[in-house]
Amino acid sequence: MIYEVLKILKEELDSYFQDEKIVSLENIAAIEMDKEDGNGNIIVLSLINVQEEFALKNISNNYIKNTEVNYRNPKVNLNLYTLFSSINSNYEEALKKLTKIIEFFQGKMVFTQDNTNFERQGDLMQVEDFEFIVRLYTPTFEELNFIWGTLGGKQFPSVIYKITLLKIERGYVFEKGELITEVNHNFKNK
Repeated sequence: MIYEVLKILKEELDSYFQDEKIVSLENIAAIEMDKEDGNGNIIVLSLINVQEEFALKNISNNYIKNTEVNYRNPKVNLNLYTLFSSINSNYEEALKKLTKIIEFFQGKMVFTQDNTNFERQGDLMQVEDFEFIVRLYTPTFEELNFIWGTLGGKQFPSVIYKITLLKIERGYVFEKGELITEVNHNFKNK
């Protein structure tokens, strides 16, 4: 589901930029400065961190199906940290594209299957029920230095967004049981 969420964001941003298909889902650390499209600019969307949401770790994952209870392992709830980098030989144009990214997410923070348009083909055919929230994340200068140092040292105009509560679940049922339909009241007073 990580790939699918990033692909959906890429398609939504490409739609926001209208005729331009400039958003690229790639590892920013592998981008060379001379890698630009025909217009001389690209926006690179990269995943830079995955974090488990510990607050929701101990929620049970049981489903009732007819008169049977299916027990599953708890869902894994993730937060994804994504980096949007504007690469352009013209610095002013790079800043304008970065501003458009911020405008887009200011206008749309919650993504669901009902309010999101994406091509349901290929890898995205299986995507049905989803909801995630995209929020601006502002690292400290020290954290930003570590991030860009890890990514190769070349810093581009960029913004980091945290995608919250991405749920991942494998449909594996590890145990089945009977549904409790009646409680016996045979209590004895001593």
